Amino acid sequence: MKKLSLRTRVVTGAVVVAALGAGTVGAMSANASSPAAAPAAAVKADPDHRNLQQTTHLTVAAATKAAQAALDAAKKENQRVSVAVVDRNGTTIVSLRGDGAGPQSPESAVKKAYTAVSWNAPTSELVKRLEQAPNLKDIPGTLFLAGGAPVQVKGAPVAGVGVAGAPSGDLDEKFAKAGVAALGR
Repeated sequence: MKKLSLRTRVVTGAVVVAALGAGTVGAMSANASSPAAAPAAAVKADPDHRNLQQTTHLTVAAATKAAQAALDAAKKENQRVSVAVVDRNGTTIVSLRGDGAGPQSPESAVKKAYTAVSWNAPTSELVKRLEQAPNLKDIPGTLFLAGGAPVQVKGAPVAGVGVAGAPSGDLDEKFAKAGVAALGR
């Protein structure tokens, strides 16, 4: 097979690029001039909603209210903490890092909130469960330290509030519960 010269390879490459560019522009122009297709009608595969489940979630405003209330409660006691509010799935809705809070506190607050909503219990109670099941602490994303409180609607967990950074978990949990209580006002 004959080896092509550098000039032939460059010219051939330029022709290929130009052809591809012209084809792309032509396709885009054709699409731009074509009328938009009518959207497909929605298919009702489950008219009786037997395969659907409704859940309750906090709004961003409610989560922010809870987080700010927890942060304010900590501030009244001169504590520098971070607060996180997660939804039922453990996804962070709001995270506030208080002035002067330690660098570990935002992540710890999220993990405490996640742990509280996952087991629908304050994390101080869950710490006691580690005595019977020490491997619980190995579940990813959890933190079995006091400072997390679940938000419940009719006894079911819908969110979790986590606080971290105070010198004791009891204080963290006190502030988290203040955040939950703010939702009832």
